[in-house]
Amino acid sequence: MGVQSNFKKDLQKEKELAVYLDSLYKTHLKKYTTQRVLNYKKQLQGIDVLFTHNETQETYKIDEKAQLDYIGEDLPTFAFEINYIKNDSLKKGWLFDTSKTTQFYALITAIYKDEPNKFTSCKITLVNRKKLIALLKSKKITQDVLCNYLENEHKTYGKIIIKELHNYREGYLYFSSKNKAESPLNLILKLDYLIQKGVAKRLI
Repeated sequence: MGVQSNFKKDLQKEKELAVYLDSLYKTHLKKYTTQRVLNYKKQLQGIDVLFTHNETQETYKIDEKAQLDYIGEDLPTFAFEINYIKNDSLKKGWLFDTSKTTQFYALITAIYKDEPNKFTSCKITLVNRKKLIALLKSKKITQDVLCNYLENEHKTYGKIIIKELHNYREGYLYFSSKNKAESPLNLILKLDYLIQKGVAKRLI
């Protein structure tokens, strides 16, 4: 039996998490007004929430990415999607997708449900997408470079060490061909590394 996509189940979890996140934004973002985006077209452009500064009225487009497969775990890394398979066709992942208008990723980690059907805590790390892409580019990490690693390794599953990153302190590639229906190729990056490099900061 092949791996079944958990898309519908994930969608329900995302809806439940969104309610919890909105309450956190209201509590912790005193200088901003937040608005959840319900327009499907805008969501496809990589916009889940808008943060508007109360004084300057400048608005930022936020794409929420949550580790919903790891509820109850506090991982030090996050998976940035490079590509995936849909309908037997290779698609570009969200990290290097130029059709996305995302300005910041809100990475939701350490998600806990200490009560039935209720999220009770999490961490939120904001990543400046433009700065992240620039950091990767400075290390000669591009979509093509990462895809070439997969081709050259002839790997069907698992971790791929790349010379551009220290695999313990910075990151590595991971090909999820067995446990994910979409068989994504992800760039796994250490959150502390991103914070240290000034492209990310802990919000909560």
